[in-house]
Amino acid sequence: MLRTLHIRDFVIVDQAEIHFGDGFTVFSGETGAGKSILIDALALTLGGRGDVSIVREGAPRADISAVFDTPDTLRAWLAEHELDHGDELALRRVVDAQGRSRAFVNGVPSTLSQLRELGDQLVDIHGQHAHQSLMRGDAQRDLVDAHGNHAELAREVAQAHKHWRAMARRLELAEQDAETLKAARELIAWQVDALDQLDLQPGEWDALQTEQTRLAHAQTLLDGAAQILTAIDGDDDSAQHRVQVAVSKLNQLLRHDPGLQSIHDTLESAGIALDEASSELNHYLSRVELDPERQNQIESRLSAVFDAGRLLKTPPEGLDALREQRHAELAEMEASADVAKLRREADAARTSYDQAAERLTAARAGTVQKLSALVTGAMQTLAMQGGRFEVQLVSGAPSAHGNEDVVFLVAGHAGTTPRPLGKVASGGELSRISLALSVIASRAARVPTLIFDEVDSGVGGAVAEVVGQLLRELGERHQVLCVTHLPQVAACASAHFQVSKAETDGITRSSIVPLSEKERVEEVARMLGGIKITATTRKHAREMLG
Repeated sequence: MLRTLHIRDFVIVDQAEIHFGDGFTVFSGETGAGKSILIDALALTLGGRGDVSIVREGAPRADISAVFDTPDTLRAWLAEHELDHGDELALRRVVDAQGRSRAFVNGVPSTLSQLRELGDQLVDIHGQHAHQSLMRGDAQRDLVDAHGNHAELAREVAQAHKHWRAMARRLELAEQDAETLKAARELIAWQVDALDQLDLQPGEWDALQTEQTRLAHAQTLLDGAAQILTAIDGDDDSAQHRVQVAVSKLNQLLRHDPGLQSIHDTLESAGIALDEASSELNHYLSRVELDPERQNQIESRLSAVFDAGRLLKTPPEGLDALREQRHAELAEMEASADVAKLRREADAARTSYDQAAERLTAARAGTVQKLSALVTGAMQTLAMQGGRFEVQLVSGAPSAHGNEDVVFLVAGHAGTTPRPLGKVASGGELSRISLALSVIASRAARVPTLIFDEVDSGVGGAVAEVVGQLLRELGERHQVLCVTHLPQVAACASAHFQVSKAETDGITRSSIVPLSEKERVEEVARMLGGIKITATTRKHAREMLG
């Protein structure tokens, strides 16, 4: 549930902090006052598109924060992303004057996709132009699937369709390009055979080069190591002897000046280090030997690897990886060459798709009956008495969305045949049907907060009162926020905010303030009577507010 929205330097809002409660809340104000700004600001914190145009003129950045109660459904997700901060969930979005955007979740820098993922579980926004999308087939299908909670089934169908089409394409290519595949398979098989015979192991090329260098310079290494050993510990002029003499002399001097102790310790450590070096050199000399036979073997192996790399146009160090890659390609080609096997796999993929699509069709069939009845019932209260709404499933070609198209049909009056929504419904009827669909779909919504942005446009009178009652009823199960211009809707709310704008020193600013009971009377009276508010309109407003 949304608790607080803080807006700074957004469009024409200097600064606003709005605290929200449960139930049904409305926002009203003069045309152009910026009623929809708070919806746009909230949408931005939910991962919506933002650019430099949203930053208030003269400000360095726009900064919007929204604080929600943390839903139990999101706690695991927040913990997984190390974003869990208890019972409050804070989303923040900053867009600077250069158009750069930053996002935060509970104070931690986050991505826009993370904001959107959270937003899908927190808020559902119904825009004022929602009825326009109702004429699109994809929007009608999505609405049916959302109302029936078919998301998982729809996802299974989409995945099954993708797999089936991929397998069908592989089968088609195998049947069309059998000869081409055969030639390519023979070439890959020859390369695999050459690489298997070479049998180069991971890291072997580097090891061979290192050993070859050592064997080729074995005499130099032996002579050099022996000379170093003599210099360290060979005679009375060796480094070891000189250090021992120095340490012995320091032992005598320490009797007269303890300050020489650190120098004594350093030289003593040097003597120990020289002993260790001498021991390691002796061990090295015992291991290094001249081995012309082994050197010839190594050089022969290096030559074979180098020749294979040149033949296969691959650096020697890449031959072991190429071997693995060619084996995988050959396995895939051999599988592709088995047309009968591919046909069986394609048939199995088609069967899996058919089964998933049938389950989705059955689920949709049950949903469209319920949805049709619910919307038809709502139409009777929205000045469309006798009207009828039907959702029809029309069989179509198999697709990622199933085996049928969804079509919304409407009969605006009793005795008329339902026809496609966009062909028979007027703008006002579309608005009312859209509102009915929004409210009905929202009853089953899993998100805690629902927002309606002037979805009541095109209605008035008694219908407006019914709309207000519908939204108030919805507010008993969800937090409902509504931007409205209808007094009948505003009067049904449990909380009311007024949006206004004013010009100061040539700068236009918008403000959003909560209304007291007395102020609500004035605002509803304004919505009823326009510019001039009379005692009659105030009386009518008080009656509406009850």
